[in-house]
Amino acid sequence: MLTADAADLDDDELARLYDYPRESWLRANFVASADGAAFLDGRSGGLSSAADRRLFGVLRALADVVLVGAGTARAEKYKPARRRPEHAPLRAGRAATPPIALVSRGLDLDLTAPLFTDAPPDARTIVITCAASPGARRAATAQVADVIVAGDTAVDLAAALASLRDRGLGRVLCEGGPTLLAHLTADGLANELCLTISPVLAGPGAARITAGASFPARQLALVHVLRAEGALFCRYLM
Repeated sequence: MLTADAADLDDDELARLYDYPRESWLRANFVASADGAAFLDGRSGGLSSAADRRLFGVLRALADVVLVGAGTARAEKYKPARRRPEHAPLRAGRAATPPIALVSRGLDLDLTAPLFTDAPPDARTIVITCAASPGARRAATAQVADVIVAGDTAVDLAAALASLRDRGLGRVLCEGGPTLLAHLTADGLANELCLTISPVLAGPGAARITAGASFPARQLALVHVLRAEGALFCRYLM
């Protein structure tokens, strides 16, 4: 098992450490405080750091698509993935940035938000919903995003991932939130967890990185640990 200082590794070395083991793979990337909180003041950004944001950028560059729940996208004010010239070699043969795939059962979305209006044509935002979502909202969403209908009364995540694979988007990076991660884990769809442990005590009452769905305790296999700025960057297989 590798233990190293992330500051000693350049982006290419980080990319090799986090290379997807196969073309169909779901990686979750989360941050938590030292006492297990997933958020600080309602947002995960309060637990982040420059080193965490650097790794965040590399993980996005490696991914075919970024998967996120609608609630997290609202809370974190999601925008399309930012184009980073230094990561262009990692995107060779693909769009300059990965599209964002938003999971929303009810489609209560602000379709004038930058996530929709600023997405480039080759990385148009994708909205994943179910057949029970309101038809008028689905039609309106289809004007500004690609819409995937997966499942009848609730989003069928396995079917959603299959639809993404059919589009050539098999290397998935899930960025949250806790409910989406819990459902992916309960359904046996997550292959890997990248967890940043922030050197912060958030105090009692804060949410954990999984919520809203039950699953048996699962043993994780630690692949490596990096460290920087007092934080630990752990990569686990699930």
